[in-house]
Amino acid sequence: MPAAVRERYDLSSLRTLVHAGAPCPVEVKRQMIAWVGPILWEYLGATEGMVSTVGSPEWLARPGTVGWPFPGFVVKLLDDTGAEVPVGEAGTIYFGGSGAFEYHNDPDKTRASRAHGLSTVGDIGRFDEDGYLYLLDRRTDLILSGGVNIYPAEIEQHLITHPSVSDVAVIGVPDAEWGQSVLAVVQPADPATAGDDLADELAAYCKDGLASYKRPRRYEFRSDFPRSAAGKLLRRELRDEYGR
Repeated sequence: MPAAVRERYDLSSLRTLVHAGAPCPVEVKRQMIAWVGPILWEYLGATEGMVSTVGSPEWLARPGTVGWPFPGFVVKLLDDTGAEVPVGEAGTIYFGGSGAFEYHNDPDKTRASRAHGLSTVGDIGRFDEDGYLYLLDRRTDLILSGGVNIYPAEIEQHLITHPSVSDVAVIGVPDAEWGQSVLAVVQPADPATAGDDLADELAAYCKDGLASYKRPRRYEFRSDFPRSAAGKLLRRELRDEYGR
């Protein structure tokens, strides 16, 4: 939003803003706090239950965190064997505390989402040494390229800060040599800029902020994204479209 628009309004009566639903780019959130003040709260959760929450002062001290476990909830990070992962390493987020639930008419999905009395919706995260949780991505969105795990959210958070990018989704597509390769699907701020020149500009931008194996191998441009009724990006439709 242009500075002239932001500065037009008196926000002194604003007490709290809460956001959730998807990872917020670190730089975007930093700018939000600078604009409205340290009144921004974030929570990680799902229909199945709450996971964690964090206020602005804690977040500013640990940019990117989604906070401490929500009061009354237990949060653990487990590997594929069900064992807890060491501090700093990535694991699937399991949580519990709101009581047992079942997926409607889907006992297999219910069983697959459980371990040690806790549940998961497939998010991947890590704890720091102070017990703060960081959300990395959704397991179904993970890209495996050349045996290396790549988290699309990290790449998206970098690309969204480019002034020519209005929105972006990063997905893995089949690759004969690497198994999967990284594809960035971009909605340009100005549709007229879509094309090879912008792709080259974004590739150069990624060289400054991303390790070589995380950089998109290809860029595609579109005017909008498929979304659910709740406004969430439907990555599976993008994978179906571009993964052929």
